[in-house]
Amino acid sequence: MAEYGWPRLRGLAPAGRRFTDADEQHTRELLDRTGLTISSLAYYENNLHPDPATRESIRTHLKHAIDTAARLGVDSVGTFVGRDPRLSVLENLREGEKVLPELVEYAGERGVKIVIENCVMEGWHPDGYPGNLAYSPELWEWMFGLGFYLNWDPSHLTWIGIDPLETIEPYLDRIVHTQAKDVELFPGKRNRYGFFGIVDKGGDPWATGWWRYRVPGLGEVDWRHVIDRFHDLGYTGTVSVEHEDPVWGGTPEKVKQGLRIAHRTLSPLVEP
Repeated sequence: MAEYGWPRLRGLAPAGRRFTDADEQHTRELLDRTGLTISSLAYYENNLHPDPATRESIRTHLKHAIDTAARLGVDSVGTFVGRDPRLSVLENLREGEKVLPELVEYAGERGVKIVIENCVMEGWHPDGYPGNLAYSPELWEWMFGLGFYLNWDPSHLTWIGIDPLETIEPYLDRIVHTQAKDVELFPGKRNRYGFFGIVDKGGDPWATGWWRYRVPGLGEVDWRHVIDRFHDLGYTGTVSVEHEDPVWGGTPEKVKQGLRIAHRTLSPLVEP
């Protein structure tokens, strides 16, 4: 398949290439041959980017992803709300209310839901504050009012002090996709760096100082109770492993082993 992914935003290159008839045919043949299905397409960028040209480039490519999802019969596309770090949270919400509904309408006209991941994206903010304004149930309710849905990820909730189990039932009708990712916490390091994490990141905006993401089963998330709660409430959406584990990453062999660990953790809970 020809390359179809994140466009180069720096320098404002054209916002990605369109998904062609040949791409569609090749994709369908690949899925048929492997027995795989696509649960969701994804373009996780900052839809409130402070630079107008970059923001427009992002919007254009997100629409390309929505068009592609519609062609392939995929019912959702994932992205972030984002944030303009020059503005307060409330100012960003007012800006979002002006510019985001058009994306929801565009997707809805094509039978596609836009799902927002509740990732904090602290690396997008120069001071380590949330760079994606969808990190808490309070903000979920705001974005649901704009027509968005939720790509629920318990790992982010855990490190910011929210009990993931308590967020399932109230918002079940808006959770259409779930990311199975765990998080390992280091309270002793938090006592040194504080809640917002390490200040001197050594050039790595994602250096946290006191938490790291793990595959399911190697962190703090209570997967037995999470999956049981989903079963109890009749959740019918996708549970998709997101592999960002630094221990089981770096080589194809380690990545495969990380996925095996995730499978061993989750399969007894989800398979009949």
